[in-house]
Parts: sequence; structure tokens; C-alpha cells
Amino acid sequence: MSSEIYVSTDVEADGPIPGPHSMLSFASAAYTEDKQLIATFSANLELLDGAKPHPVQEAWWKTQPEAWEACRKDLQDPLAALTAYVEWVEALPGKPVFVAMPAGFDFTYMFWYMMRFVGRCPFSWSALDIKTLAFALTGLPYRKNIKPRFPKHWFDEHPHTHVALDDAIEQGALFCNMLKDLRAVQAATLVAAKDGDGSGQNAAEEPAN
Repeated sequence: MSSEIYVSTDVEADGPIPGPHSMLSFASAAYTEDKQLIATFSANLELLDGAKPHPVQEAWWKTQPEAWEACRKDLQDPLAALTAYVEWVEALPGKPVFVAMPAGFDFTYMFWYMMRFVGRCPFSWSALDIKTLAFALTGLPYRKNIKPRFPKHWFDEHPHTHVALDDAIEQGALFCNMLKDLRAVQAATLVAAKDGDGSGQNAAEEPAN
């Protein structure tokens, strides 16, 4: 079993990039490889000084009144929230791996906020993207790796509500199910290699004398 802890993270924001726009809410669900949910963290944040919503996201949030209400309760100062978050990640019982879909969006926000307010990132400079893992597993073209095309057995009965903690838990279970399939592929490849000559190909028969 891996000593890594997979920190499934979801960000809710009012624009495409941090700085000009604000992270409204974030949450992480920490999973072991065998899909044990060992800890969660979530926070709703005060807006950045001088930032304002992007018109596209502002319009989208108007279609999600329940999620909007959920992310505007019990607001925390970003400095306090991100400091507590970094310390939470660093206390997890294993090496933390940031997991998201799409990681390009969620990690951009989280990395910016952690470096801006805490000055360090416990995930280093990297994130594991679920869409990219799906690309490797399904054989579909990258842009066609969307959730409706994923195998049904990758999904557990978790809601996707656009409330950060709900989505982080759902996404983490999805990742663990995908990781189980990946390990099965790796094990089968290893068996095939052992049955062959070490290259993954069957060894050639010795010629008859």
C-alpha cells in the first residue's frame, strides 16, 4: 500500500484566475489508496481586496442559489484559513498528493492562495489531474474524457452539488476507484513481463537441433 495520501480538492471561485478574482470556498478530502476517507477540511473565504467577479462566473452563480448560499456562510480571513489548511495537510499521515479535476484550475487557485498568504505549498509544485489519468486508462481522446464517458463502476453514490466539500469527497472516491483499475493494469503488465523475457514479450523458443 502506498504511503501517499491523496488530497482530493475542490475550489469554488468567482472568476477564472486568482488575484483579479476570488476563491469563494475550498475543501479537501484526504483518502488512502484503498479509499479510506481519513480527514476533511473546508473553508469559505472573504473576498480579496480589489477583486471582483468575472461576468461569466457571476451569471453562473445566479443559477446555483443553494451552492452560493452555502459558500457565503461563516466567512474566514484567507490568511487564517490557508494557514490552518497548510498545517492540516502537513499533519496528514503520509506524503500528500494534490488531486483534482481539472487540476489546472483548482491547483492554480490553491497554489496562489497558499503562496500569497502562507508562503509555502505542502504539495510542492505538482498536482495529479483526474482527467489525465482517465486519458491514460480509457484510451479515449483527451478532450473526450468527461464524466459521462467514464465507466460506471468508477462512481460511488456521492452527490455533486457545487458545495466544495461534497464535490471533494465525490471526486476523491472517483479517483480511488480509478487508481484501483490502474493498479490492476500494472499488476497484469508485471505478470505478462515475468512470463516473457523481461521486455513484456514472450520469449522465443529455442531452435530445434
